[in-house]
Amino acid sequence: MRTITAPSATELLDFARRTAADTALVRDLPLDPEGRTWVRLEGPGGAEAWLIGWPPGAETGWHDHGGSYGVFVTAAGELTEQSLAVPLPSEGWRSLELAEGLDRDRVLPEGQGRAFGRHHVHQVENRSQTTHAVSVHAYYPPLPLIRRYSRKGSTFRLELVERPEEW
Repeated sequence: MRTITAPSATELLDFARRTAADTALVRDLPLDPEGRTWVRLEGPGGAEAWLIGWPPGAETGWHDHGGSYGVFVTAAGELTEQSLAVPLPSEGWRSLELAEGLDRDRVLPEGQGRAFGRHHVHQVENRSQTTHAVSVHAYYPPLPLIRRYSRKGSTFRLELVERPEEW
């Protein structure tokens, strides 16, 4: 019996960078002027991976990855990530008041990316008003769920829990 080893965050990031550098793959992604588009990819070691197209102004809203760790790399254009510098509790709350100084903004131009841990909460957006962006995302283990949040000032509220069968 063969044992499958989970890919490390470094291995996921290397995969995402190699995939983002595949100009033919990136060029062939269908782009929609109104909404995000995506194609599922074969990730390393059983990881879930996606190539995602972002029209101008597109964004994810605040969300987490259900306990999976992951990476993303911008393959074309530029993406901005807003994240929190502290993990949120995964269960047992509907609304939290965030302390000041927890917000982190990161601009990721073409070729740049990042890894994140199991408790990462963020939103990603294409702030360009004229140019599509494309990115590569990989998660391990494959996403068991995504929790979606709303934010008004310092109030962070759990709004929805999505399961893979809903994507």
